[in-house]
Amino acid sequence: MPECASAGLSLSLVPINEPGRQRADAVRNRARVLDAAMRVAARDGAANLTMDAVAAEAKVGKGTVFRHFGDRTGLIGALLDQAEHELQEGFLNGPPPLGPGADPHQRLLAFGSAVLHHEQDHQDLYHAVVKDTHRRFTVPARQVRYTHVTMLVRQLDPTMDAELMAHTLLGFLDTALTNHLLRERGMKLDRLEAAWKDLVNRLCS
Repeated sequence: MPECASAGLSLSLVPINEPGRQRADAVRNRARVLDAAMRVAARDGAANLTMDAVAAEAKVGKGTVFRHFGDRTGLIGALLDQAEHELQEGFLNGPPPLGPGADPHQRLLAFGSAVLHHEQDHQDLYHAVVKDTHRRFTVPARQVRYTHVTMLVRQLDPTMDAELMAHTLLGFLDTALTNHLLRERGMKLDRLEAAWKDLVNRLCS
């Protein structure tokens, strides 16, 4: 069971629009479409990912793509969810200081650095998903991060409003903000990491 469940919050690691158990052929079709979407995104960029292009790549009808993912944002969200699994495995089950075994202060420091580097490795996907201002807060990947940070803040100070503080901390790591700072303002990634560490250290002081 993921550690955050002990904090009274449930973690959803289920990709978008996947309603629990499915027939074996439906699972295979979904995986086939998702693999095709990954190829299209890698070849043409997430900004050019369309349901038509994915259907053609997967050699299925466009209705199959819509049935599994709902819409283009849902498809991108599923790709993002898949990309997030490596990051999630690190902070849920990996070695300290990112994973269990370190104190919450050190884990928060490591979490911010890990997120910043991870998003730069997958920047095309993250940039595409933040264009939907509502869905960006409800995709499973974001919910897992939020639950994890809430747990760490609650461990740091049980009297703090952990849920709102988690939103505040994640706001610093917001994809649209970091993209703006790195690409439009010309800031360096190590400057953002240093600022994250300063923020967490001030919170823990």
